[in-house]
This record gives sequence, structure tokens and C-alpha cells, in this order.
Amino acid sequence: MSIQSISQPKNEVPLETMPPLSLDEFRRQTGLSPVSLWRFRKRGWLKTIVIAGRHYVSREAIAEFNRRAAAGEFAGNIANTSAARVKNSKK
Repeated sequence: MSIQSISQPKNEVPLETMPPLSLDEFRRQTGLSPVSLWRFRKRGWLKTIVIAGRHYVSREAIAEFNRRAAAGEFAGNIANTSAARVKNSKK
């Protein structure tokens, strides 16, 4: 028995054979805001591909993002520059 047959159920389609999702569809399905997705892409947390000027997310990239998020790689605070500006203007 090969390793691939052990690790992958027979009824499951491999991720690399599934078509990519448009970034807009991914946003609708996840409920993430456009700004959050922009930040994730800018930081390299979510890898996208550009096809004809539109951003798409591969199923492999989604799986990698979910794995890294579950492992706590993205834990921490994101600076809120708007709140910092308001706080500094009151001084």
C-alpha cells in the first residue's frame, strides 16, 4: 500500500486538481473583510495568483493558511494606527 493511499481517502479529490477561487468568492465564503484580506496578502500570509488582472486563491493556499493559523503563526496584536493617532492627538 502506498503512502498516498493511506494519507488520502479514495473519495477525496486532490487539492491541486481543484480550480482556484476568486478572492471575492473566498471573501464571501469566509466573511473576512476586504481590508483583512489585503493585509493577509501584503504580509504574505495568504498567497494569491493573478489571472487576467483578478486575484484568485488556490485550494492549496487556503489549506496552508488554515494550517498556519491553527498552529498559531499569526497570533499577536495588529497595530491600530487610527486609535494611536487619536490617542496621540489628545496629549
